[in-house]
Amino acid sequence: MPLSLDTDKKGLEMFFKPYQVEALHVLWKHGSEGANNRTICNEVNEKELISIASIINSMNAMADEGILCYTEKTGKGGHHRVYRLDLTESELKQHLAKVFIDKLLAEYPMETRKAIK
Repeated sequence: MPLSLDTDKKGLEMFFKPYQVEALHVLWKHGSEGANNRTICNEVNEKELISIASIINSMNAMADEGILCYTEKTGKGGHHRVYRLDLTESELKQHLAKVFIDKLLAEYPMETRKAIK
């Protein structure tokens, strides 16, 4: 899931679907202990019905983007990932801004520098 920006939305929903934002809040709540896909899905489903496959795909994509960290655990049914969000909400917003500014600087360096000033 490459990051994309929807300027019609507000807050973290500019970058993530509503259920993904809720999943981030679940991970912030669980702190350093983290949560597996089933736990995340169960807690997200208290607010919005979403499939476990959507949660798995989103968590893996956010880990690939460097937003989430994970450890592999063994348990019933084999291996599973336990995800952690080591960034505060403010740090995540800063990370997202940096990703987009860096991309704009790479694509339109002169114009982006002028716009930032």
